[in-house]
Amino acid sequence: MDWPYQKKDECLTETSSSHYQVLRVAVTATDKEIKVAYRKAARKAHPDHGGDAAAFRRVTAAYETLIDPKRRSAYDRSYAAGKAGNGSDEGAPGPHFDAPAAGSHASATVHRPNAPRNTAGDAPVYVPPYDPAAFEAAGAVPLIPLSQASQQVHGIPRKRGIFGADARIQREMRTVQLISRQVLPAIPAARLINGLQSPADNSHIDHALLSGYRLALIGSMLLPKGAYAWDGQTLNHGGRSIAPPQLAHVVRAMQDIFPELNVTGWTVIHSPDGNLHEPVIDRHRRSAGGHDTIQVVNAAGLVRGLKQFLSSGPAPNTVNVPVLARLLRGMH
Repeated sequence: MDWPYQKKDECLTETSSSHYQVLRVAVTATDKEIKVAYRKAARKAHPDHGGDAAAFRRVTAAYETLIDPKRRSAYDRSYAAGKAGNGSDEGAPGPHFDAPAAGSHASATVHRPNAPRNTAGDAPVYVPPYDPAAFEAAGAVPLIPLSQASQQVHGIPRKRGIFGADARIQREMRTVQLISRQVLPAIPAARLINGLQSPADNSHIDHALLSGYRLALIGSMLLPKGAYAWDGQTLNHGGRSIAPPQLAHVVRAMQDIFPELNVTGWTVIHSPDGNLHEPVIDRHRRSAGGHDTIQVVNAAGLVRGLKQFLSSGPAPNTVNVPVLARLLRGMH
């Protein structure tokens, strides 16, 4: 492709780049081409994957403008006049994302000028905000009502099939209660969605937990007490091997659908007597085929792991309304 205004190897941090240059698409690009380019650019620029927060803001602003027919038309008019840059519409604030990469000491606490501390324990901040005056002025309606977006738990385990449905509902309800009691109070912006259909196949995702720009997909199992060795593929106990639910392909599919998020998979193993520390799950001789984004843990390990994963991400007190709305549409 020809790049009359920007070299192919030029960094996306160039502030004078147009939206088309940021996404590296032609001005005649179709919606499909824009979506493909956005996913590629978002993966590269996302701070959670070693990218730059400023570059990610430009990628997001470019996509939000070019994918909307009216905004793209207005932008094209200014672009043709030589006035278009990479910012948002005139007078409108840019995307809020302004966080260091995950793993840095500042990732869980974001400070911005004239803004409150942004930690996992803060009150939820909705993006985009629920501003009735702005909606009325734009002649628009929110993706989902505020009353729905403010709920921390959505849906319940659904009866699927005939055989084993009661046992499945029992273990899934344990997971819902566990997360509701021990994770959600600590992270007010976290949203738990139960009963999703997998985008990868016709299977289901028991639970999805969203907070800020991180998403955890969670499956549940119920096994006898004891010590289990997890080698990255199977649980081994007393000479018996047990394969947990296969989540890796679902995680990959959800990561493709939501490139702006960091998506991981978790399988929680409940014990029959409700002891959160049983069964014991030891990481043992992790195989080369193990998937780093899948964690197999007991109930106590799930609580500890989810709190760390969600709270250490960028802007953990953010409720990402567009992502939440899309997840809710997949509920049964």
